[in-house]
This record gives sequence, C-alpha cells and structure tokens, in this order.
Amino acid sequence: MSEADRIKITIGTRGSQLARAQTEEVAACLREVGAVPEIKTIRTSGDTHTGPLAAAGVGVFVREIERALLEGEIDLAVHSMKDLPTGEREGLMVAAVPERVDPRDALVSRNDIGLPDLPPGSRVGTSSPRRVAQLRAYRPDLVLVPVRGNLDTRLKKLSGGEFDALIVACAGLIRMGLEHRATERISFDICLPAPGQGALALQVRKNDEGLCKLLSRFDHPPTRLAAAAERAFLARLGAGCSMPAGALGIIEGDHLVLQGVVADLEGKLVIRRRAEGSSEEGEKLGRELAQEVLAQGADRILEGCR
Repeated sequence: MSEADRIKITIGTRGSQLARAQTEEVAACLREVGAVPEIKTIRTSGDTHTGPLAAAGVGVFVREIERALLEGEIDLAVHSMKDLPTGEREGLMVAAVPERVDPRDALVSRNDIGLPDLPPGSRVGTSSPRRVAQLRAYRPDLVLVPVRGNLDTRLKKLSGGEFDALIVACAGLIRMGLEHRATERISFDICLPAPGQGALALQVRKNDEGLCKLLSRFDHPPTRLAAAAERAFLARLGAGCSMPAGALGIIEGDHLVLQGVVADLEGKLVIRRRAEGSSEEGEKLGRELAQEVLAQGADRILEGCR
C-alpha cells in the first residue's frame, strides 16, 4: 500500500504530556493497521482556567476539542473518559473504548511513606472533591491542600516541597512511564475512582462510518460496559467530575459488580453501596444504584456542593 493510499487521520488532543502520551498510544495502534495519524494539539478551557474548575462549567477539558471535531478540523478526538461529560454529544459518538489501565488512585509521597503511615498534619495535594471526601473519611488528621496543573507540574511541586504527598490517578503515572513514583496504589475500600478513570474515549463524528469501523477493532467490551455503568450512576446523580462521587464496575464474564459512593467534603458522611447483575444491563444497574444512594441522603450532599 502506497503512502497516498493509506488513511490519513488527524487526532485532536490536549497539550499536556499525559494527553500527548495517551494520544500517541492510539496513534501507534492506528499505524499498525496502515493509517497515517497526525496529532493536533488543542488548548481547552480547562487548560487556561485559573480558578476552580467547577466554575468553568461542564466539559472544560473536551469542549474545544469536540468543537474542532464537529467543524472537521480533526477526525478523531482522544479523551480521558473521566473528562467526558455524560449524556449524548450531538453529532458525535464514542467509536471505541480501549482496555483501561489501573483505575485506582495513587499516593506519591516525598519520603516514600504510605497513606496509613503519613504523620498527622501531613500536607497532601489534591483538588478532587471525590478524593478529598473519601480521604477525609479515612484520615481526618491529614491536611488536604488544593493543587492545580498537569501531572508533571504537580509532581514538580511535590519535589519542590510544597506538599508531603500527592494523590493522582495510577493511569496517568503508568501512561507517562512514572508508575515507579507511586508509593501506594490506594485500595478501592478507601477511595473509589472517578467514573471511567483509567479508560480512554475515542470520539468521532457520527456520520464517519469508515473511521468508526476502523476504530472498532480497538474497542474492549468489558471496559466499555463497565465505564457505561459507572457513567450511568454519575448521570443519574446529576453530578459531574467536580462532585464528591465515585464509581467502579468490575466485569467477569457477563457479570458486573458495580460500586458507587457519595461523601460529604468533611468525610463525616459516606454513602457507599454496591449492586450486581448482567454486564449488558450495566447502565440500568448504574441508574438503580444511584437511586438507592440518593434515597440514603446523597441528594442532600450533592445539593450542598452545587
């Protein structure tokens, strides 16, 4: 096949090192099937906003990339699944969800001290309400400090002594070849991840049937089904990534175990439930689990965070 005959695909991504690394993973897969990918960096609202991300609205890390996709500037968008808002995206679709990497959160500490052994009063950097709420429930004696910036920026701040430890996603460390930096991979019993954490969403225009077909070979059904259940839980809560809610779906065969949590930011009230059922009915299971959590008082927690 000549260069002229190969499929040229322009991929849109954020400009962070992590976003570029995970996009390059997808580009490498496309090269293996004969495509010619070109990566285009797009600056998003989340990259330029300096205040709390919740104030910037929904989809701060995908908004401009989706616009470029709809306007034909790019053919494919690679998103972190946890950044993609729930609900239909008009004119767009997720053509594939590759196999996720470790969805756990990780502790990275300056002195290689694990989460249970950090001295009281240790400064731990995280700006995620989900992590703050669950960590305060587990270790109310820690001082949780907001930290902004891409993963590499946050790690530099840690090395510079601004914090004693950081909480980050395992997936980010893995994709940047930094998994050795993880002092501890935090148990799901302590902290459930963001819905879709560790998974990528390969988004295209709905009418691009050829690209949809090409990308379908990279789809990992267990990851797609688990992420769909987690996101259905989040959607039914009426919450987004700026809310103190987490979910995790684990699939074995055609069986799904789904856990969900909502906790207040002080860590004094943690509502955690689980449900089991068919993986093919994961979205229904996610909605039902959310309804159960809401009935236990999560509605009041979430209302107080809006």
